[in-house]
Amino acid sequence: MKGYAKTDIGKAREKNQDYYYIPSSQDDLQLFILADGMGGYNGGEVASKLATESLKKYIQNNFENIEKGKEKILELIGNAMEYANMVVYEKSKEEKELEGMGTTLEVCLIYNNKVYLGHVGDSRIYRIRKEVIRKLTKDHSYVQQLVEDGKITREEATNHPKKNMLTKALGCTPYVEPDIRARNVEKGDIIIMCSDGLTNMVTEQEIFEAVKENAEKAPEVLVQKANNAGGYDNITVVTIM
Repeated sequence: MKGYAKTDIGKAREKNQDYYYIPSSQDDLQLFILADGMGGYNGGEVASKLATESLKKYIQNNFENIEKGKEKILELIGNAMEYANMVVYEKSKEEKELEGMGTTLEVCLIYNNKVYLGHVGDSRIYRIRKEVIRKLTKDHSYVQQLVEDGKITREEATNHPKKNMLTKALGCTPYVEPDIRARNVEKGDIIIMCSDGLTNMVTEQEIFEAVKENAEKAPEVLVQKANNAGGYDNITVVTIM
C-alpha cells in the first residue's frame, strides 16, 4: 500500500509540533507513523520527532526477528511504543526546557492483509471501506470520557471547552499503556491518520468526501480545508491506499 501525507503549521501556531513518517518505495516494511507533540517552547516538536524516530527504529530493528503471527506483531508494536515512551520521558528529565513534554502517537503496520494499529492520545486513525468511514481509535481525552459516562452527548463534545485535555499521552509518565489491535484489510480500503488539528476543524463527512474523491490529493485538500476553517492548530493528514 502507498502512503500520501501533508503537514502544515496552521494559522495560529509558531511551530509545527506534528511529525510523521511514511515509507519510501524502496522500503520493505509498510510502516506509517503520526505524532502530535505538546509541551514547552520546543518540547512538543522534540517529543513528536523523538517518539516517531524511536518507534520506527525499534520496529525496523526487530521485525525480521519475530514470528509473523498476529500476537507477536501486536506485541512488537506494544513494545515499540513503550520504548518510545521511555525515550521521550527520559529526554524530558535531562533538559529543563523539555520538562513535561509529551506526544500523541499513531502507528499503522500493514502486513499480510492486516493493519496492526497502535494508539495513544487524541490523534486518530480512520478506515474507509466502500461507502462507510469508521474511526478505528478511541480518543484518550477528558471529553471522550464524559461521552462514555453519559454526561454529555457526542454533539456537545464537539465544542466542549476542554476537548483538548488528554487522559493519556506518550512520554509524560515512566510507563504508558497503548491501545493495540489488528484489523483485516480488504481491497479498496483506505486508511487515514490525522492529528486533531484536522478533526477539530473538519467533519468526518468532509474527510470521507475528500478521500473518496482523490485519496492521493486528500491530505493537501484537507489541510487547506482546516486552514480555511481557522487553522487553530498544526495539521497533519496521511492517507494509505
